[in-house]
Amino acid sequence: MSNRWWEIVVKCEPILEESVFWRLEKFGCSGTATEIEILDDEKSIELESSINEQILIRTYIPEINTQLLDLAALSVWLEQDAKLLEVSVPEAKWHLIDEEDWATNWKQHWKPAEIGDRFLIYPAWEELPEQSDKLILRLDPGAAFGTGTHPTTQLCLESLEMRLYKDPQNQTIADLGAGSGILSLGSILLGAKKVYAVDTDALATKTCRSNWQLNNVNRDSLIVSDGSIEKLIETGETFDGIVCNILADIIVDLFPKFNQITHEKSWAILSGILLTQADQIADVVEQQGWTVAALWKRKDWCCFNIRRSEY
Repeated sequence: MSNRWWEIVVKCEPILEESVFWRLEKFGCSGTATEIEILDDEKSIELESSINEQILIRTYIPEINTQLLDLAALSVWLEQDAKLLEVSVPEAKWHLIDEEDWATNWKQHWKPAEIGDRFLIYPAWEELPEQSDKLILRLDPGAAFGTGTHPTTQLCLESLEMRLYKDPQNQTIADLGAGSGILSLGSILLGAKKVYAVDTDALATKTCRSNWQLNNVNRDSLIVSDGSIEKLIETGETFDGIVCNILADIIVDLFPKFNQITHEKSWAILSGILLTQADQIADVVEQQGWTVAALWKRKDWCCFNIRRSEY
């Protein structure tokens, strides 16, 4: 008899997407995917909201690891997170499915997508196109964050296009909170000399290594390690660039150590930041002697392109 899985579906406002992803990851969920639900005017009025779209976040967790009381607790945590951000409480539902269904259920909601001017993100299980003028980045996110569908990931990839437009072969980059490895792989496809990817989640680093093999990346070009910024400090490397797509509060905690792993002309890309948190991040950046070169926005999210000095 096959193991069964809980399929959890969370319906929420777009502004909650990152915090819901984070909460589900902490809960132990795998294979998370997002769908957009467009609301008609009548439904918007019913919800007492001017928002004309909601998102459906679909994810999975083994039945053996999770009891109904655990799922009830998850619902409470999601409610508390929403109240902190002063937005509508998300609706969470769950039901059991067979293991063989889980293997295909969430994947049918994720299709190839063009990002920026150069990238084509391709699910590992999709047949590759015969011809493409794009950089094809093959991906199986497994239990890690980063499929390219989230605005923060898209903003980071587009920022990398800009940063690595000239002389990428001389750039050594740190990917802090690498997740599926999508930003590390994107950097290498754009021509970066070397990328060091770290994540505190062992499942994420395992997924990152799998995607490195999936894209036939040179073994010496991508170094993947468990850990955080302390691991990067231990390498003794001085990085030309840092990409960091994690929650704003974690960026605030880590940023004072950025100067230990960079030089006076280094740059960084920061995302995973709500628009409402932009001022807080800008203050931290400036306090540490960095300059905000550009602030890009998409939906409720923003991405900081910063540098250590004028040049």
